[in-house]
Amino acid sequence: MHPGVIAAAHPDRPAVIMAGTGRVVTYAELDAESNRFAHLLYDAGLRPGDHIAIALENHPLYLALTWAAQRSGLIYTPIGVRLHPDELVYVVDNCGARVFVSSAAQAELASAVLGRAPRVERLLMLDGAAPGFEPYEVAVRPYPSTPIATEVEGADMLYSSGTTGRPKGVLPTREDHPAGTGPALTLFHLIGALYGMNTSGEGGDVYLCPAPLYHAAPLRYCMQFLRGGHTVVVLERFDPEAALAAIERYRVTHSQWVPTMFVRMLKLPVEVRERYDLSSLRYAVHAAAPCPPEVKERMMAWWGPVLYEYYAGTEGNGYVGCTPEEWLAHPGTVGRAILGTPHICDEEGRELPVGEHGIVYFADGPRFSYHRDPAKTEAGRDPGGRGWTTLGDIGRLDADGYLYLTDRQAHMIISGGVNVYPQEVENLLALHPAIADVAVFGIPHEDLGEQVKAVVQPAESALVGPELADELIAYCRARLAHHKCPRSVDFRAELPRHATGKLYKRLLVEEYRAAAVGSS
Repeated sequence: MHPGVIAAAHPDRPAVIMAGTGRVVTYAELDAESNRFAHLLYDAGLRPGDHIAIALENHPLYLALTWAAQRSGLIYTPIGVRLHPDELVYVVDNCGARVFVSSAAQAELASAVLGRAPRVERLLMLDGAAPGFEPYEVAVRPYPSTPIATEVEGADMLYSSGTTGRPKGVLPTREDHPAGTGPALTLFHLIGALYGMNTSGEGGDVYLCPAPLYHAAPLRYCMQFLRGGHTVVVLERFDPEAALAAIERYRVTHSQWVPTMFVRMLKLPVEVRERYDLSSLRYAVHAAAPCPPEVKERMMAWWGPVLYEYYAGTEGNGYVGCTPEEWLAHPGTVGRAILGTPHICDEEGRELPVGEHGIVYFADGPRFSYHRDPAKTEAGRDPGGRGWTTLGDIGRLDADGYLYLTDRQAHMIISGGVNVYPQEVENLLALHPAIADVAVFGIPHEDLGEQVKAVVQPAESALVGPELADELIAYCRARLAHHKCPRSVDFRAELPRHATGKLYKRLLVEEYRAAAVGSS
């Protein structure tokens, strides 16, 4: 199944709708555009297994470009447009892209690759071309809108968002299966089984993507809904009220979120939240970070039992899922294993008893490797040599096999010899009315080794100052063991978050550690 099949049967059906502008890309247009670009890539000498890179905002043609690569057997790397120019250059060069595509809106960022990515043979730009780039529209114009002679399934090669270091490319396993067949359809059938997506090709569902398309889950889910002939509604950028309006306007049936989005929607005034008809929504899938239990309880009280959670990574080494009913019976869980077998181990690789916190490993799942980085690949393997793999998360299993995530291993604070998991503190502070966003991490301390620091983005109405800092510390101390609570609070106009909602905590940690070294 792929959009070419859908276009032949339903050419005028909306494939992609941009929520902000209302622009519609029909299946006929999606098919034709992806075919023209596929011909350009083939004419440029690219063959199955070769790489391209794409750095775009949520653009009406984004999914046409990825489908061109997907149906040509190519490996395509979407790149975040909020990266530093040096990070962009690193990813374009590291992935081995021979063609790089961007847009006029990203011209300043995209121009960083000029002369710095020697493997790139063609530079294309949509909506007007900056110096050094070919106009995409002119470049594809001579090519036919019919498929290339031999269509085989390609694959994405996505990079981690770099929250704990340099972005890492997850090398896909790709074979020359005819387009619309083979292992590439695994996620398609998984979404159908878990989240009720119609897999017959007759469409009927509407999927809302409120996140950037260059992120793994939004891109992959959009691609699968298009395989099934459904309509994908894309927010140009996340806005809490705009997301609610899109659900009502387009009668959205499926959507995917991160917990930060839930928090921002819950902080809308009640009259705004109650203004929109959300009754069409059957599945609100969420992932990417642990969801504070109170946030999820409030969302289900508002939206009903439609919240489905999963835990997985770009690496694809395991998949844990949870229905609303399971979560209500096991509050706080991310679910039970659907792909792979989870194990909880200490840092030496020894398996821990039920209920104890440790590193989450998966056995019996797909293995992964990081592109051109054997050291990072090996760091994701268990020390016991059993072939288990980890994404670096801390968690525990209960007696029924339900997994509960605690935090990232890299974020753990060791204060006075005691482990402190910042996620617990962040979950508590996130819903405080004076807080719009929060990060908790460890900073150097002469006696304790590390002490707990909170950096807060205040709500617009909050009065920032020592009194609010003391209030937040007292708020934590009334609800948590004192050793877990921040010893100090700083305020920022904005925290460094990835557009998907992930926090670039390492940037704050590096800043505070550098300041500590400078003052010593």
